[in-house]
Parts: sequence; C-alpha cells; structure tokens
Amino acid sequence: MPFDFLDRLFSAQAEPSQLGLVVVGAALVAIAVVVTPVTWRWSRHVITIAHEGGHALVALVSGRRLQGIRLHSDTSGLTVSAGRPTGPGMVMTLLAGYPAASIVGLVGAVLLTAGRITLMLAVALVLLPLMLVMIRNLFGVLSIVTVWGAVFVVAWYASDLLQWIFAYTLVWFLLVGGVRPVFELRRQRSRGRMPYSDADQIGRLTRVHPLAWVGVFLAVTVLALVTGGWLLARWLLPQ
Repeated sequence: MPFDFLDRLFSAQAEPSQLGLVVVGAALVAIAVVVTPVTWRWSRHVITIAHEGGHALVALVSGRRLQGIRLHSDTSGLTVSAGRPTGPGMVMTLLAGYPAASIVGLVGAVLLTAGRITLMLAVALVLLPLMLVMIRNLFGVLSIVTVWGAVFVVAWYASDLLQWIFAYTLVWFLLVGGVRPVFELRRQRSRGRMPYSDADQIGRLTRVHPLAWVGVFLAVTVLALVTGGWLLARWLLPQ
C-alpha cells in the first residue's frame, strides 16, 4: 500500500483528451476572477496566503526566528520574525512577499507540464498545515483551513478530469493574480496610503528608491506569468 501511494504520488497522470479546452477555459476563468472586483476581493486571500508564506519561508531560510503570521479579512497580512532589523536576511525576507504567488504558480506550471497533479496537490496539503501552525488570528486560521479543505476535496474525491481543471485554474490564477497586487501597491503608494509597504521598508534598508523595488516585483511577477503561461499553453505551439 505505501508503495502504491508513492507510485501514484510521483508518477505522471495522463493528460485529458480535452486538454486544449481545459487550458483555455482555466485561463479565461482565472483572468475573469482577477479582473472582476467581487471575485477578486474574495479570491485575493489565496494570494495573501502565498505572500505571507513567502515572507515566512525566506525568514526561516535566512536564519530569522518566525514569530507568527496574521491574515486579515481586508486581504492584508502580516508576518513577524525576529532577528537583525537590517542586513541581507531582512531585505530578502521583505523581497519574498510580492513575487511569492507568481513563483508558486510557476512551480505549479512546471509540475503540470510533467503531469504531476497528485504531487502538486499533495505539496499544498502538506505546506498549508505547516503554515497554519504559525497563524495567530482566527480569520487566518479559517482562511488556511478553507483553502486546505478545498484542495483536499479535489485531491481525494474529484475525478482525474476535475483535478486537471482545478489544477490549471489554480495555477493560472496564481500567475495572473500575482501581478495585480503590484499594480495595487503602485497605486496606493502614489496616494500615500502605504508608507510601510514592503517596497518602502526595503528602500529604507537599501537606500534605493521604493519605486525601484516595485519595479523588481513587477519584473519578477510578469516574467513568471510569461514563462508559466508559455509552459501551460505549450500545446498551442508548433512541434
């Protein structure tokens, strides 16, 4: 039984015969969700989870002590870590937030092109509970549990075709949705509403203008979208 599970976990799943429809349909749904205010207001919580998860992971990797994560109903979040208030570790921790959803989406695109849907869903089912341990508010707990529950239902009960549809839609959403917060950051900064944004904090630490860091965020997220989109739509390309 354990070997059967491992074999399914790491083996590639056969692509559905309707792959073209799945890819295009998932992309259109993801774009619609991101550009529509009502759906974006709710779905953006997934981007926030990835954003704060990026901060948390890099904080740990850089040797900082992770103290807690908070996810708020207005889709904002906060990751608190202890360590030197300056230096490369702090800069990298701050840099990790905005590109995180896009990078996760790009990794998901790589797994999808290899047919590793089961592995992709399994990684999410493992990482979300690890993040849950560090959540320090009720809304954050509800957010993580809700997303984990949705992934679990798809991984455990859905047919292969529904898993493909879910996986492609989620990855497209992370790739497209990862770009929009950068434009929101730029707009809110221009109105003076985010004096303590990640870009502003990095600017104070590095003495490089915050707009340059907003540009870095945009470059990374757009590059991930283009690369991931190319991978997902590879069937359109001439062989």
